[in-house]
Amino acid sequence: MLSVYDGIINEEQASSIIINTDCKGVSLLPASIELAGAEPELANVIAREARLKEFLVPVLNDYDYVLIDCPPSLGLLTVNALMAADKLLIPIQSEFFALEGLSKLLDTMKLVKVRLNQNLEIFGVVLTMFDARTVLARQVADEVKEYFKDIVFETVIPRSVKLAEAPSHGQSILDYASKSQGAIAYRNLAKEVIKRDR
Repeated sequence: MLSVYDGIINEEQASSIIINTDCKGVSLLPASIELAGAEPELANVIAREARLKEFLVPVLNDYDYVLIDCPPSLGLLTVNALMAADKLLIPIQSEFFALEGLSKLLDTMKLVKVRLNQNLEIFGVVLTMFDARTVLARQVADEVKEYFKDIVFETVIPRSVKLAEAPSHGQSILDYASKSQGAIAYRNLAKEVIKRDR
């Protein structure tokens, strides 16, 4: 099966890789384990930071939203995603080390904005894996809200067994456990994103 790797490395067309899902109106550009090896292959490619953007441009007008899920590292693939995006939605786990990584992400974003993509803006910040029973989670939430102020989404994604189980069943949380707290939270987040985007 073709994947994003084939698009950015072998210049396959996005339209030939897109998969329609069982969820109405949702399509998917699959990734594969090969993508992990893409960075060294891109090292000597001209305009390597723009490969993902060039790959996506022909299909962008076919969709209301295109979500690019980035790896947690800040390598060339993440720079490609920041180059291709115009809005950045930052999920922050309610844990101490997430705040440490956040400062590096913001530094990278600023560099990309100055040198590669002047249109890049932070669209919002969403707290994830939140457990209100822990002092640490509440402290992280307070720090995030103090720093980012009104761009933090009201919706908080809870720590949830159902959310953790859904991928192992090959389903979204909306299909796997549609009435769970995680599903409710993601539906609320989607509504908030659409409202903010108007």
